[in-house]
Amino acid sequence: MKKIDKLIIKSFIGPLLLTFALAIFVLLMNFLWKYVDDLVGRGLDIWIIAKLLFYAAITFVPMALPIATLFASIMTMGNFGERYELVAMKAGGISVTRIMMPLVIIVVFLTILAFGFANNIMPYAVLQQKRTLYSITNTKPAINIKPSEFYAGIEGYVIHIDEKDKHDDKTLYGVTIYDHTDGMGNNCVTVAEKGEMLTTPDGHYMIFNMYNGYSYREETSGENWVSRPMTRIKFERQQLKFDLSGFDLASVDDDFFKGSYQMMNILQLDEAIDTLEEDQDNKRVDFKRMMRSRMDSYNLICELDSLAKAKTKKYDYKSYFDTLNETVHMHIRNNALHNARLATEDIGLYDQMRSGDREYINKHYIEWHQKFTLSFACFVLFLIGAPFGSIIRKGGLGWPLVASVFFFLLYYVITTIARKAIIESALPTTGMWISTAVLLPIGILFTLKATTDSPLFDASSWIKFFETHWPFGQKDKDEQNNANQ
Repeated sequence: MKKIDKLIIKSFIGPLLLTFALAIFVLLMNFLWKYVDDLVGRGLDIWIIAKLLFYAAITFVPMALPIATLFASIMTMGNFGERYELVAMKAGGISVTRIMMPLVIIVVFLTILAFGFANNIMPYAVLQQKRTLYSITNTKPAINIKPSEFYAGIEGYVIHIDEKDKHDDKTLYGVTIYDHTDGMGNNCVTVAEKGEMLTTPDGHYMIFNMYNGYSYREETSGENWVSRPMTRIKFERQQLKFDLSGFDLASVDDDFFKGSYQMMNILQLDEAIDTLEEDQDNKRVDFKRMMRSRMDSYNLICELDSLAKAKTKKYDYKSYFDTLNETVHMHIRNNALHNARLATEDIGLYDQMRSGDREYINKHYIEWHQKFTLSFACFVLFLIGAPFGSIIRKGGLGWPLVASVFFFLLYYVITTIARKAIIESALPTTGMWISTAVLLPIGILFTLKATTDSPLFDASSWIKFFETHWPFGQKDKDEQNNANQ
């Protein structure tokens, strides 16, 4: 490997890793903002949160890698141009294509690596992320009883305290506990001057010791809840036991989530798509058979014995219908309307079912194509970024950041619109490649302009172009003045 190749690769790797880390960080912050309500106040161990963030970060790799490649390529070539290193290389007989060749090799390697990652590692990461998030969201928040507030986190009980000891955070004063376990409302209330919260060593139960208080209970019986005299029991010490099993992190089997299309590789998606398509075809055949059977069962010809033989010959149905009495008329009309309504309802239900099945199948197709499109996006965005940086000749964080955000947003918006259209069956499933089809010609155009040193983004060249070719440009004015003279 030549020294110039080492210089180019070294200049590219730094911005690539930095941008990749920043992209992962931004996506993680968006993830935390989305699920912050489910994470806060549950008393989760730091390792559980770290595990969730780790798997979430892995799922963001296919999205972060293309934008990192785009930014790093613009910044690398822009720095070379701004420091006149690009001019020196060209003066030494090295073409822009040769300068970009080491970066092309790295990006091709990244594209292959991204596909392998999306196909093999990401499904497992998504599985573990969903599993961990489900376990967290189905865990009750940690017990946090605050003074002057009603705490209803323990099922069947409402607890109110006047004050909590700030030193041990376990001793409570002015304790009131409402027992709703029998579903009769506030018919059982316990009041104590002082209380103490203790947890069993295994953490499955909470012991509530109360001192110097009263227990009030209003007995009810019968269907109409006939009240009986209220009983009051004074105590010096009373103990309540609460089950805390709902506060433990829920354990969920991986098989509970494995049916999702997001957790499948290419081969599994192919198998799932074939199964779903076959199932939808079977449903279509069954529905046609059902509708045909219903029409045959309620056919007017079959209903009237006198018309049974008319199936095989031409018959004047209207004339025969007019000869029937009003009762038979009403019977035939009502029966026909009833059958028509049933058929309309069945068709509507089948259409809804078919649309739902089609959307679900389209999501499998989208996931299948996305494993290729997100990987190939690294190469497409590089074809835009590297020549764009050599043309504008601006490094640093200014132009490269603005251009990276613009091109990536263009790619993301087109992909999002195409994805929604595919789900609604407005586009074929190959529509996931529309963003690639739009940006690839732009990348090829930029590459051609960079290799020919075209001043594509030079404002003075565009001004000169319009002055020369515009119908009322300065050159035309000069020629007209000379002709008049």
